[in-house]
Order: sequence, then structure tokens, then C-alpha cells
Amino acid sequence: MEKAAYAILPDLLPEPDGTPPAAFIVLHRGNDDGAYLNAYTWAWDNALHFRAAAAGQHVLGCPDDDPTNFVPLRPTLIGCVFELPPLVHERNAWVRHVLTPEHPDLDAYVTDSFREGTTGADR
Repeated sequence: MEKAAYAILPDLLPEPDGTPPAAFIVLHRGNDDGAYLNAYTWAWDNALHFRAAAAGQHVLGCPDDDPTNFVPLRPTLIGCVFELPPLVHERNAWVRHVLTPEHPDLDAYVTDSFREGTTGADR
């Protein structure tokens, strides 16, 4: 699933716009056959570009139950509650390392990682 997600990832990224080239992804395996790839890319200095792909989820237009057969999504979903905690982390890290310092530090942003583990409902 991870290999398939990385294969479709370039199709989800926007054209560069002069913002420091930084993106983060959330790859989420559902409790059913579904797999979800959310790609967030910083744009216009302080906005997030969002594109997503899904696999194995017929309700989202996937052709089969294969969790590695990703297709780009057209709906404007941002993510489920288990995919949102990384957004909070990434927003805070972008402000801390790129927007507010006198000299933006993209390397510090890239190394400021979300904690490992799951994003359960109680966190």
C-alpha cells in the first residue's frame, strides 16, 4: 500500500509557486478495504493545497477492493478525525519555522516531525 501511495503522489502535487517546497502526507488504512492518501502542500507562503487519492472504497469511486489501486479523489473532503491531528502539528511547525522567524528555516520545518504512532480519538 505504501509503495502504491508513493507512486501516485506526484499526480497529487501542485506546480511550484515560489513557496519553499514542502509537503506532508497522511496515509491511512481504514478498517475495511479502504486506503486513503492525503497530500498537503504549502502554497502562497501561508496556505495549504490539498489533494487526495483513495483505494478500495467504492463510495469514493474506486473501481475495486484493492487497497493499492489508488485513484485521485474529486470530493472536497479534508480528512477524517484520525487524519486531522497531523494538520495541527504541520500548521504549528510551519508558523514556528518558516513564517515567524526573521530567517525562514525549511530544514527545521522538515525535521519537526509529528510523533510516531496512531492518531486515536483520545489524543
